Amino acid sequence: MQLRQTTWVRWTQWPLAAAALAFLAAYAIEVLADPSGAVRVLCETVVKVTWAMFIVDYLVMLTTAERRGRWFVMHLLDLAVIVLPFLRPLRLLRLVQLFRVLQHTTGTAVRGRVTVYVVATTTLLVFVSALAVFDVEHRAPGASIVSFGDALWWSVVTITTVGYGDLTPVTVEGRLIATGVMISGIALLGVVTATIASWIIDQVGRRNEEAQTATRRELRELTAEIRALRDELARGGMAGSGGQAGSSSHGTGVVVPDSQSRRSTP
Repeated sequence: MQLRQTTWVRWTQWPLAAAALAFLAAYAIEVLADPSGAVRVLCETVVKVTWAMFIVDYLVMLTTAERRGRWFVMHLLDLAVIVLPFLRPLRLLRLVQLFRVLQHTTGTAVRGRVTVYVVATTTLLVFVSALAVFDVEHRAPGASIVSFGDALWWSVVTITTVGYGDLTPVTVEGRLIATGVMISGIALLGVVTATIASWIIDQVGRRNEEAQTATRRELRELTAEIRALRDELARGGMAGSGGQAGSSSHGTGVVVPDSQSRRSTP
């Protein structure tokens, strides 16, 4: 029995999402707490296990693809996730699986689900980008982002495309992260704007539809009243014509001209 790619995705999307979350927790502990001893060993073990899971997933997806060359070109980001495991900021690319699961779960057909997807994606992106930029910046010479609070503020300002400029990355890795956050922020703002515009259009369309329905109902009622009035007028006209005809015939039967009465007299 040949394994299909769709079957593999259905089987593994949630386990891979859980692995991505476990990796995020281990990475956050490493960056924020800088642990030692058994905790560090545990975090590194989680990182290596999740890396192995993503390698297996990539190889299975590649071998089960119908057009492997096209699939390879379209999934270069997945390749970067597994071939660049020791560049700490790039290891966060494994969280792409979380975004995919969110998208597949919420879908795009219902506006409420789109809102949930945008909120969850924005929250995750802010936290992840703050972790990444804090990791590469807080020990750099001349860095302005020296605490995780600074990193969170920088992430929020950057993803909303405000860009105060009070906190800026000074390392090459930090600037690459900033570029990705700005592009993601523009994309998310576009989704939010489209969602709001869709809601406004839907509200206007709903009110127009209600107004048209009321107008059609009033037209039907008015048409029924006009028909009833016509029927009543028609019945009244027929009754009047019948009365005039009866009076005419009665007069003809009783009136006798004088000439005829004189002729009949002996």
